[in-house]
Amino acid sequence: MPPTDPAPRSRHVVTNGVRLHVVETGPEDGPPILLLHGFPEYWEAWTRQLGPLARAGFRVFAPDLRGYNLSEKPLGTDAYRVSLLQADVAGLIRALGYERAHVVGHDWGGIIAWALALRQPQVIERLVILNAPHPAAYRRALRTPAQWGRSWYVLYFQLPWLPERTLRRFGRWALRGANPQAYLPAERRRYEEAWARPGAATAMLNYYRAMTLRGSGGSVPPLRVPTLVLWGERDAALLPELAQGLEEWVPGVRVVRFARASHWVMRDETIRVNNHLMEFLSGR
Repeated sequence: MPPTDPAPRSRHVVTNGVRLHVVETGPEDGPPILLLHGFPEYWEAWTRQLGPLARAGFRVFAPDLRGYNLSEKPLGTDAYRVSLLQADVAGLIRALGYERAHVVGHDWGGIIAWALALRQPQVIERLVILNAPHPAAYRRALRTPAQWGRSWYVLYFQLPWLPERTLRRFGRWALRGANPQAYLPAERRRYEEAWARPGAATAMLNYYRAMTLRGSGGSVPPLRVPTLVLWGERDAALLPELAQGLEEWVPGVRVVRFARASHWVMRDETIRVNNHLMEFLSGR
């Protein structure tokens, strides 16, 4: 049943020892969806999905991940390990009053969503990934100079203090969609305000510092959660090949490619992405 008032509301939720800012909308009895943003964004990455999903009858939650915008910013690199980020999302689902939810993740939000689906599949109803590599596919791609060439910023972010000083400039450069309307001037200003919050720059960069310092290895078990991958092929950071051969690790995965979309696929192809989200999350 469509909501009568899909206007987003904001609140804070404490889970896994961290206070997360969450924006929510849609009917309270609707199937829950968590929308997980990436770097260098925050909950507003999903403003063009919140309304359509709410009007389709879903209860939609878009958190600021730990360290971002209005969420708490724990100190230290270790506070941003993927295992903790994944536990944040699992705990958030429970704190919101659910046992399971649909989970949609882009970029770092997608990395966290992959980890959650692999380690705690029981909390995910259906999984949607937008331009975030499966961990086994990414390790394979890192054997190639082409992907290392696109991942240069990961190495740059390991430096002390300098990446913090240049984050605003990097963010302005990075948020370039293939669609001129992907990010409007007022939206860009709000992004810069989010990056400038005390402690935010270091917290955001610590995602990369924790990832590289910890590394990842070992075999990856098959993922049995129903999964949809939406992939913008004009991604400047990730090779298109990262969306190929996923059946090896995700049996039954559905992959949809967007030839004209960049890394910011939900901004470049909003209507098509929303249609795929609603169809897949409705079980069709």
